[in-house]
Amino acid sequence: MKSAYELAMERLEKKAPSVTLTAEQKEQIAEIDSNYKAKIAEKELFLKDEIRKARSGGRLDEAESLEKQLTVHIRRLQEDCEEKKGKLRQTFGR
Repeated sequence: MKSAYELAMERLEKKAPSVTLTAEQKEQIAEIDSNYKAKIAEKELFLKDEIRKARSGGRLDEAESLEKQLTVHIRRLQEDCEEKKGKLRQTFGR
């Protein structure tokens, strides 16, 4: 007897079959990941340095603002990355 989970997974597979990616397709997705990780690291390096300078200068409000800015930038870049990978995956199914 199958569990509810197994039945749900079978129904899901019928509605949206999984796509097996080729090595080239995996490489394309990895390239997008790599590019966005580099962009995130660049933004972190710059803003964390600015945050450190603001804190050492006693400008705590500015440091807090920069931390929020960093969080927003990272989230936006992660969303852009996932969107780009999603668009690329859509082309794979065709």
